[in-house]
Amino acid sequence: MPQTATTVTPCVKPVEELTVVEISFYDHEIFAASKLIARIGYDHSDFITQRWVVIINDVEVFRHDTFKRCHSYITWHYNRGTLPVQEQEAPAATTGNEIMVQIAQECEKYNFDLLDDGIYQHDKKLGQVGCTQGRWWVIRASSEHQQKVPCDSALDAVWSLSMVKLTCCEDLLDQPFETLTVEEWPRLVEYQPEPESRELVAA
Repeated sequence: MPQTATTVTPCVKPVEELTVVEISFYDHEIFAASKLIARIGYDHSDFITQRWVVIINDVEVFRHDTFKRCHSYITWHYNRGTLPVQEQEAPAATTGNEIMVQIAQECEKYNFDLLDDGIYQHDKKLGQVGCTQGRWWVIRASSEHQQKVPCDSALDAVWSLSMVKLTCCEDLLDQPFETLTVEEWPRLVEYQPEPESRELVAA
């Protein structure tokens, strides 16, 4: 009997969507499911044209002049199994409770109030502190784009919030205009003095 030809279908790994976590504009982490597989950073050195860099295990493996090309490089090699294996980092805190305990301990040093939506001082929100995949970050309340700034620890993150200068609007009125920051100008424009203050000015 004649033999029937059989068709062999090659085993092709399905294309997997990767997740990009933006730590800052210049610092991104790339995940497959919940597993960190690479980072994309930015080279600020002078006289460099290809500034976007793919980093695996703290080693540069590829660079290009656009973020998109770096992301494409990671996707292409990951789905073909040719991307170097990123060693998984032991997280600084393994549970949400442990993270909150560390943040609370640092807040106590500055008499900050740790509430559900952030860290406060005298009812004024300073910002937020958190830890994602073992990497600490801080967001200042005054940040226009609510940008996460990487930090080394809960200590560093809360300390950076302690440097936020809380100034009342009356104090801003006494400062030279050229010394006001971009965060202080809107507060001064929106400021409405109390009725007693208006009477004093009118008098």
